[in-house]
Amino acid sequence: MPEVVYPLDSSKKFTDQKYVGHNRWHPDIPANVTVRPGDTFRVDCREWFDGAIHNDDSADDVRDAPLSTVHCLSGPFHVEGAQPGDLLIVDILDLGPIPQEDSGPLAGQGWGYTGIFAKQNGGGFLTDQFPDAYKTIWDFSGQTATSRHVPGVSFTGIVHPGLMGTAPSAELLARWNRREQALIDTDPDRVPPLALPPLPQDAILGRLEGGEYDRVAAEAARTAPPRENGGNQDIKNLTKGSRVFYPVYVDGAKLSLGDLHFSQGDGEITFCGAIEMGGFIDLHVDLIKGGMETYGVGENAIFMPGNVDPRYERWLAFSGTSVTLDDEQRYLDSHLSYQRACLHAIDYLTKFGYTPEQGYMILGAAPIEGRLSGVVDIPNSCSTVYLPTGIFDFDVTPSASGPTRIDPGTGVPRSSF
Repeated sequence: MPEVVYPLDSSKKFTDQKYVGHNRWHPDIPANVTVRPGDTFRVDCREWFDGAIHNDDSADDVRDAPLSTVHCLSGPFHVEGAQPGDLLIVDILDLGPIPQEDSGPLAGQGWGYTGIFAKQNGGGFLTDQFPDAYKTIWDFSGQTATSRHVPGVSFTGIVHPGLMGTAPSAELLARWNRREQALIDTDPDRVPPLALPPLPQDAILGRLEGGEYDRVAAEAARTAPPRENGGNQDIKNLTKGSRVFYPVYVDGAKLSLGDLHFSQGDGEITFCGAIEMGGFIDLHVDLIKGGMETYGVGENAIFMPGNVDPRYERWLAFSGTSVTLDDEQRYLDSHLSYQRACLHAIDYLTKFGYTPEQGYMILGAAPIEGRLSGVVDIPNSCSTVYLPTGIFDFDVTPSASGPTRIDPGTGVPRSSF
């Protein structure tokens, strides 16, 4: 096992650990650990909500989820010799739930969760159709996930970090804040909001204190979206065997990571759509000096997908076009066409006895494939959702005998304001 350079104690809160990480992006957050090119090491990662979501049959905790506190990131890691303009090579060697802790109150101790956020508190991809909060608990057995809230389904997870990236430069951070505030200003009262501006409340900035803490907290970017530095990309195939090439914007690169997922469908469509957990990740790092210019990677990481995808041989695909539920035509709107494809898949699953919420949870947590299938045929874009049929313990393909009706059980816990 590689040396654990960033240990966490599951019994302690994020801010009570030996190393206190961060939940904002800023170049002046000090590094906790130094590593060298060529090093292999293990990092423990805290569950992204720091234990706020519980293994029970109530969705009140998801309804009241403290979004201002996320993400609980391990790091930053100072990589010796890294300078602006370099490419940081990060190899994901291994990762998984919290080792040797098969039960306990923290996600990652033998279980994880998927949530649908209420529209008033975060929302999601299909928030207009699912405006309330819902939660599904998944139990882990090896690489397999099952749930008491979604019967008849089991699947092999593609474990991955939802969030990993390097620190922005001061100039890049200013660009983020400027352009995202401009977007907010177009509709400042929108629910959910168009973007999340800097928020000093609940900011965790490593060991910064006093006036320096106040300055950085007022400027630091929220970690919710993906950006040029990588960030919260939620790419399910960024997993064991992946090699990622991150742009370096500051001395030392200041790599950070967290938001581990046991499994996820393409798009993490419920927003809290993966199976969230704490756990560990083994990394190897190296550098390509001057690599940003050499390879034309001025922004946004490039990566080689992992090599441990589950082998599903048969799929049922659903398509959607850029036409609203009110029959309004939109021009090549791929976001809308993917929504429509997901809604078609959910409607289909209800014919087998699932509730719409259970269908939505399946698409968020299981390793579905999402694709842009047509982006040039005006006026309609076409997006598709590929659902692996092997995750069900009954036949979900159409037949002359009609759909098998399953017992949906108690269903998915729901909570509303």
